[in-house]
Amino acid sequence: MLLGRVVGRVVPCVVTPGLEGVPMLLVQPLDKTGEPKGKTVVAADPTRMAGPGELVAYEGGREAAMALDPSFVPVDHAVIAIVDTVHTEGPSSFFPPPEGRS
Repeated sequence: MLLGRVVGRVVPCVVTPGLEGVPMLLVQPLDKTGEPKGKTVVAADPTRMAGPGELVAYEGGREAAMALDPSFVPVDHAVIAIVDTVHTEGPSSFFPPPEGRS
């Protein structure tokens, strides 16, 4: 599993069967200290609960497709969980949490 921060939403004009009603989010991957790492990715959100600013755990590849119902829909990344807390040894940029969350 990978950690990322939701930085936006994607609104498709055509949706593949099996992905109707599944939000698509822009997720910025994070390194082990919480700093941005690489390019943003589009991730399906089967939790239907993540929003901008949220820290999320996401998966890529075949495992991402298995997170949706029905499984094996054509996605490369999927949000698996909304992360409340990350405990690290040493400096971290995971906090403060987004507005309205504690």
